[in-house]
Amino acid sequence: MDRQLALEIARVTEAGALASASWIGRGDKHGADYAATSAIREMFDSVPINGTVVIGEGEMDEAPMLYIGEKVGSRFGPDVDVAVDPLEGTEVVANGLNNGMSVIAIAERGNLLHAPDMYMQKLAVGPLLAGHVNLDDPIEVTLEKSAARLGKSVEDLTVMILQRDRHRELIEALRSSGVRIKLLDHGDVSGAIVPAIIESGVDLYVGSGGAPEGVLAAAALRCLGGEMQGRLMVQSREQLERCKRMGIQQPDSLLRMEQLVGTGDIIFAATGITNSDLLNGVRNLPGQRVETHSVIMRANTGTIRYLRCVHNMSIKLKYAAGMHG
Repeated sequence: MDRQLALEIARVTEAGALASASWIGRGDKHGADYAATSAIREMFDSVPINGTVVIGEGEMDEAPMLYIGEKVGSRFGPDVDVAVDPLEGTEVVANGLNNGMSVIAIAERGNLLHAPDMYMQKLAVGPLLAGHVNLDDPIEVTLEKSAARLGKSVEDLTVMILQRDRHRELIEALRSSGVRIKLLDHGDVSGAIVPAIIESGVDLYVGSGGAPEGVLAAAALRCLGGEMQGRLMVQSREQLERCKRMGIQQPDSLLRMEQLVGTGDIIFAATGITNSDLLNGVRNLPGQRVETHSVIMRANTGTIRYLRCVHNMSIKLKYAAGMHG
């Protein structure tokens, strides 16, 4: 993939973040999600890829845009899989809370897992722990291995986990071990990424969350040299059948990076809508200007770019009106 695609993809996530930012704190998660989805779908038309959505807003009969199987891009460019979450954290944005962002990953065709919309058990770590832990181990063993590898005591580890009722026993086990726990209200994608960001101070991400979000986080972790391991949590016959329809014949198997995001090149981009450990949110400036903060990563080069942009919205609106006039 051409390296210039990275900036093109960031422009798409910026569009999603800008469109949904006006819905922050308005209590309408559907309005916020529709705004982000519409903006991203429109912006994709200018991106020089022949893309197929493999993770998006749902099946064709569930979503009018960015549905699984939809073709996106100008059609003039590389054949790629597209994983997109126009608004990671719909309720977050609706309620004015942290950890809302627009996220996209593209990979060479056939590399991204077609993850069904269900829960996935997850273990995410940074480069120093990649290849040295196993999701199948009891959490106490994982903590001991991690501490030994990092040259720390278990008590000096910091573990991030979503604060959910389903995690009650796991949180109790973590507390009994003596680790520091960083509870996350929302933001399953950013939560799984931050162990690979040295400045975050987070060593591991554990627990369960959305499977599509797991693939998006794994794409970023590939670029960062980290690791995600997952296992789908099938809870009904309907979910089992959906896994099979999406080509997953053994949904209870351990999913490693090769199964989640393959071995080819990946470009990952995210733009903050509200503040998170990973990105600053959209910020209004004087004179109809708006600031966005994005991260762009590429697996083949290991390059990580943080992009801070100031958008003159009066000019953008006039330009858009001219394009559609």
